[in-house]
Amino acid sequence: MKPKKLLSFAMAVLLAFAAVGCTSSSALLKPEEAEKELSALLTKVRVTETEPVLDIGGSELTSAGAELPDISIYPYSVTGKNPVNIEIFASTEKSGPSMDGWINVVAENFNKAGIETSGGMASVSIRPLSSGLGLDYIVTGVHMPDAYTPANELWGEMARAQNVKVETASTRIAGNTAGILMSRKADQNFRANHGEVTLQSILDAVLAGELLLGYTNPYASATGLNMLAAILQAFDPGNPLSDSAVGKLEQFQAKVPPVAYTTSQMRESAKKGVLDAMIMEYQAYINEPTLVDYVFTPFGVRHDNPVYALDGLSGAKREALDRFVEYALNEASQKEATRHGFNANENYKGAELGMSGAELYAAQKVWKEKKDAGRPVVAVFVADTSGSMEGTPLRELKTSLINASQYINSDNHVGLVSYASRVEIALPIKSFDASHRAYFSGAVKALSANGSTATYDAVLVGLNMLLEYKQQLPNAKLMLFVLSDGAQNEGYDLKRISPIVKALEVPIHTIGYNADLSELRTLSEINEASSVNASESDVIYNLKNIFNAQL
Repeated sequence: MKPKKLLSFAMAVLLAFAAVGCTSSSALLKPEEAEKELSALLTKVRVTETEPVLDIGGSELTSAGAELPDISIYPYSVTGKNPVNIEIFASTEKSGPSMDGWINVVAENFNKAGIETSGGMASVSIRPLSSGLGLDYIVTGVHMPDAYTPANELWGEMARAQNVKVETASTRIAGNTAGILMSRKADQNFRANHGEVTLQSILDAVLAGELLLGYTNPYASATGLNMLAAILQAFDPGNPLSDSAVGKLEQFQAKVPPVAYTTSQMRESAKKGVLDAMIMEYQAYINEPTLVDYVFTPFGVRHDNPVYALDGLSGAKREALDRFVEYALNEASQKEATRHGFNANENYKGAELGMSGAELYAAQKVWKEKKDAGRPVVAVFVADTSGSMEGTPLRELKTSLINASQYINSDNHVGLVSYASRVEIALPIKSFDASHRAYFSGAVKALSANGSTATYDAVLVGLNMLLEYKQQLPNAKLMLFVLSDGAQNEGYDLKRISPIVKALEVPIHTIGYNADLSELRTLSEINEASSVNASESDVIYNLKNIFNAQL
């Protein structure tokens, strides 16, 4: 071979090897290519299968109240110190940082204003909690504040349905609305094809398969709950829980992506072009620069931030609450509300409250039953049992996983993988009936910690289990849950497996136990799944919410 040809041949070989390297680490794969590469990688993964252990005695599940973390992990955003101080649970769009902190500004000013009651000078303490989380503390009696200001009136009705003493101190302290967002291009196309953007036209387009709409978990999100109620009432205004309405909800669910665990997760999906439309409060929308090219259309009941006095609040404390409401409604406070993104869309009157609190609870249960639209869900849990999980992390993992399993629908299919230096199939995938629940509980209880952290070897094993099981259920929705306290330090790395995960399109939800979440978050972001940093005290509640939304 001549030198020039030899050089050309060598270059070709080098380029071929480079191409192979790209295919294995970063190039886009087709699903069938990903399956072949998955099989090839698994030949180097040490996998054993343990004998399933039946939990004969059963597991003592945590009560609804005990699932909640100690209230101290949600510290005050404003602390009042005057003689008559009232504690207020406030939804996070008005009690958070920066432009989400309107009520914090009002509370700080109120506490300095020297406002007197019959018991002395008044002040308020603001505890930021999502509307759903705040309600959970209240109805379980785990922590009862003096007052509660959720995003909308639906939560107040649900509190009343649980026999909580609720008295409306104000129907509104800052105007807001829930709405449907579409990019300007999608909005123009929609109007060209469907006319005016209304909730009904949106629902019709979704049912026709012409619009991909994302929305948030109605168990935790005020906008998500509003959307669920609005959908059911649109399907049957006279009886939102009728068989007809529920049947149409199931059809609707077949046309939408899995519910987003948080608004921020849904927003990220929209920014990547994964969704045609999504739901959000106006105040959040107007304060997010990346959404400047989206069009907002209000729907459902208004989100006017009502205020409720709780548990028979009376005397000087009730005076203090009434003075605070008056202060929040004064001209200076309302100018501040407007600056923070509230008090827009005043021409939108809002839908009538068409469901009672008891019906809203029933709607949440119906949604959980119908959210998968008849498609079976197959899930594998991948549990970190490396040495760093010894003690509290593994104990919390076991407790949270066993307790949260009660929120898995019985028609789902579940398996369990554990991993340290090697990977163990602790429980093969089967239908989650009473027997398999007992085996699942036994397998979780038997987990022990030791060794290194081969996270992505275990992910590959879990993916392979899902693919093999799907041969029995071709229509199944596949998902993986990774529970870990840290990054991989043995076996394949994230870069190596990412193209496979992307091509197979299996969402991987990650739950970090006091972990550095950067890699876990990156793993979840590949296919638009949730990533939660669960502290020791709130992991049980976090898993409950994730399982309600996904399983």
